[in-house]
Amino acid sequence: MTDSQSSPSPADILIRDALIVDGTGAPARLGDLAIKDDRILAIGELGDCAAGRIIDARGLVLAPGFIDVHTHDDRAVLADPQMACKVSQGVTTVIVGNCGISLSPLVSSGPPPPPLDLLSPDRNEFFDSFSSYAARLEADPAAVNVAALVGHSTLRVGVMDALDRTASGKEIAAMRGLLEEALASGAIGLSTGLFYPTARAAETEEVIELSRAMAGGQGIHTTHMRDEADGVEEALEETFLIGRSAEVPVIISHHKCMGAKNYGRSHATLARIAAAMGRQDVGLDVYPYSAASTILNSELVAMSARVLVSWSTPHPELAGKPLDEIAAAWQVDVDEAIGRLSPAGGIYFVMDEADVKRILAFPNTVVGSDGLPHDRHPHPRLWGTFPRVLGRYVREDALLTLEDAVRKMSGLSARYFGLEGRGELKAGNYADLVLFDRDEVIDLATFERPDRPSAGIHRVMVNGREVWNRGATTGERPGRLLGR
Repeated sequence: MTDSQSSPSPADILIRDALIVDGTGAPARLGDLAIKDDRILAIGELGDCAAGRIIDARGLVLAPGFIDVHTHDDRAVLADPQMACKVSQGVTTVIVGNCGISLSPLVSSGPPPPPLDLLSPDRNEFFDSFSSYAARLEADPAAVNVAALVGHSTLRVGVMDALDRTASGKEIAAMRGLLEEALASGAIGLSTGLFYPTARAAETEEVIELSRAMAGGQGIHTTHMRDEADGVEEALEETFLIGRSAEVPVIISHHKCMGAKNYGRSHATLARIAAAMGRQDVGLDVYPYSAASTILNSELVAMSARVLVSWSTPHPELAGKPLDEIAAAWQVDVDEAIGRLSPAGGIYFVMDEADVKRILAFPNTVVGSDGLPHDRHPHPRLWGTFPRVLGRYVREDALLTLEDAVRKMSGLSARYFGLEGRGELKAGNYADLVLFDRDEVIDLATFERPDRPSAGIHRVMVNGREVWNRGATTGERPGRLLGR
C-alpha cells in the first residue's frame, strides 16, 4: 500500500483498487473511492479520476468506519482525544452515555456513586448540562465522532434525595426537563441501567414517562436491562413494554445470558426479540467475549467461574489479579475481600461462548465494545472488539461473512442510532473509512495484556482526515458531535 501525489483536481484523495465492502451487506467488489473535503465524492471504477493524493489499496478491504454503539467513552474523548484504543480498531464513531450513566447533565454536588464512578470519581469532571458537554466536545474535538445518550441514573442522582425508591411525579418532571434540554442540545436519547443500585428501585412507569420525551423521532432508549440472568426473559418483556408504551425505539444493550444455569437461554431470548421486532422497533448489541466487566459486585461474583479485579481505589496494585487469589492471600472469604477492595471493578467470566456466538450471528445484532477506558486493567474488549469479530468470527470460525460482519459494525448500527450519512460507503456520505487486511486482522489484546493494539488495521479516516496510519495515531482530531 503506497501513497502518491498528483496535480490538484476535483478529488482530494483517491483510494484505488480496494475490495469494497460498503456496509449494506451487499457482496464485496473491487473498486475505487474518491474523497472531497469530508465526503465521499464517488465510488466505483474511477479510472479517469485524478486526485491530489492517491492511496494504493490493492489487497486491502475498504469499509465504512466502524460504529462502536456501546461505550463509556464520555470522559475519554476529552481526556484522551487521540482515542488510540478505538481508532486502532477501525472505529470512527462512539456512542457514549450507555447503561444509565453519562457525564451530563449531573446537577448534584456530591461525589458520583457507583456506577457513575466508572466515568470518574471526581464530581468536577461531570457537566451540569448537556449543552456544556456538547460545547466542550465541539471546542476540543476528539479523533472520533461522538453521539451521546443521557443516563437515567445520572438524572436520578441529580434530582432525587434517595435512590432506593421510584421517583415521584415532581421528580420525573424535573428529570424529563433535563432530558428534553439535552435532546434539544444534540443528545440522541436516554439510556437506562436498571440492574444498578442507582436505578434498581425505579418502577417501569418511571422509565416510560421519561421515554415519552423521545416519542415522534426525538430519540431512542437503550437499556442495560434489570436482569441478564435468571430473570432475563421477564426483563426483555419490560423493555418491550417501555418501547410500546412510550412509542420509542428500544435497543437492548450487550445482550447476554449470565450464569451456568442460564447457558443456552439465548435460544429463548432471541425468539422473544424476533417476535417483538414484528410488533415494534427493537434492536440489540453484543460484545464478542464470554466475560463481562463492571463494578465489583458480590451478586456477579457468585455466578462467575472466575473473576479478575480491573481496578481498586484502596488497592490499585491488585488490578489484573484474580479475586480468589487475593482473598486467599489475605486469608479472608471473597465477600470480605470485595469489601476491602471496594470501590473497585471486576471482570466476570459468566457467559457461555455458544450463547455469545448465537447472539452475534442473529441477523439484527450490532456490535459494541462496552469497554471501560478508565479501568487500570481493563477488559480486552476496549482494544480488541472489532478486529476480533473480523479475525475470529469471520476468518477463523466462519460464523459471519465479511459483508455481514461489516454491516453489523457500520450500516445497521447507523440505522439503529439514526446517524445520517454514516455507516455506508456511497457518494455524498461522510468519509468515515477503514482499510484493513482481511488475512491479518485480529485482536491482540488479552486478559493478561489488555491494552495491545490489534493487527491488520492499516488506515482509518474520520470525516476525510486520517487518524490512524501504519500502527499509530496521526494527531488529527476531526471528530464531531453527531445528532439524530
